[in-house]
Amino acid sequence: MTDDIAISVKNLTKKYRIFGHPGDRIKQALTFGRVRFHREFTALQDVSFEIKKGETVGIIGRNGSGKSTLLQLVCGILKPTSGTVQVNGRVSALLELGAGFNPEFTGRENVYFQGAVMGLTKAEMDVRFDEIISFADIGEFIDQPVRIYSSGMFVRLAFAVAVNVDPDILIVDEALAVGDMEFQERSISRMKSLRSNGTTILLVTHAIPAVRNFCRHAIWLDDGGVMQSGEADKVCFAYQKHIEQDLHRKEQIRADLSLSAQKTRSIHQSGREKSITITDATVASQHLDVGGSLTLRFSLYFSESTWSATEFGLGVKIHNDKGRLVAVFNTIRDNIILAGNVQEVSLLLPHTCFMPGHYWVSANVCDGNVLFAYDEFERCSSFEVLSEFNRMGIPRWEGEVACEHTWLW
Repeated sequence: MTDDIAISVKNLTKKYRIFGHPGDRIKQALTFGRVRFHREFTALQDVSFEIKKGETVGIIGRNGSGKSTLLQLVCGILKPTSGTVQVNGRVSALLELGAGFNPEFTGRENVYFQGAVMGLTKAEMDVRFDEIISFADIGEFIDQPVRIYSSGMFVRLAFAVAVNVDPDILIVDEALAVGDMEFQERSISRMKSLRSNGTTILLVTHAIPAVRNFCRHAIWLDDGGVMQSGEADKVCFAYQKHIEQDLHRKEQIRADLSLSAQKTRSIHQSGREKSITITDATVASQHLDVGGSLTLRFSLYFSESTWSATEFGLGVKIHNDKGRLVAVFNTIRDNIILAGNVQEVSLLLPHTCFMPGHYWVSANVCDGNVLFAYDEFERCSSFEVLSEFNRMGIPRWEGEVACEHTWLW
């Protein structure tokens, strides 16, 4: 590893043995490993990357993708099954809440204990102590056992120690999410100061905007492997698109199953004995952007006994996935009376104002005087309005409606 590299990870793999019963460990030991009583779980598989000194790198990925395992391997808490981890410099880590602190020690005792673990003498910690206490801002609780601390107090003290021991490499794993807004702002400001002084920072978080704004590079882990690494903006964008597509895929499967069941029930209940029946409903595009156009098409069947001069209207309702009615349309409301065995009716919305999410379409056919319904078809179709994020990873749309707009200045 060259001198300009802070962290070098090569072909790193970590596997855990999962035993079905505590007694299986003894059984396997007694057979000297000849009989296997466990299954292997691979937390990381063949992970490789290098981080240069002074870089700020974000680690992103779903829960269970291997992020925390990777950090523990880098910190030396865990040993790899195979592969190597090389670290060049003093590492200060803020991992899961409670890691490294003795719950029976007071806050003061834990500060000095952590300093000793980092290789600092008591005299060196004496110089830093006032700054640590000032940053943590936990008052008289500094002389109380940390087991009585709230999660916020705990992370304040842990972070204050981590950033005041002159680390060459600072590793933070989601711990800042516990603190309040004021503390998070001070923490980010302090990490920026460390970054400007050449400290290498490794940040694990689910807050994509934080990675975009604070980190120059990012590594996306998925199912124990590196999906993508590189510039933070590009990696975060790819990760968000992947999550969005996966959610859409799951929603579509759920929607298709529900829609299929609804269609079967509706056709069965409608039957061909009705004068006018809605036989099918389709959406021109099942995925659209906010403000995009939406076209709904409905096919109608007329029984042989229905007069060609029969007047009727077609109504459409749109509900969101929470069951809330968001829009109602009807030809009669728009002074359009249909007649003459119209086989297909389309509804065009050139500029929709629906918020991102999943929507259900229901339709009905009523007589010209709106006294009774010839047919009703609940949840006959569905569509999805896609989410959109700005370059900082913040959703563009929030609220009840998405209005087309222009900024002037």
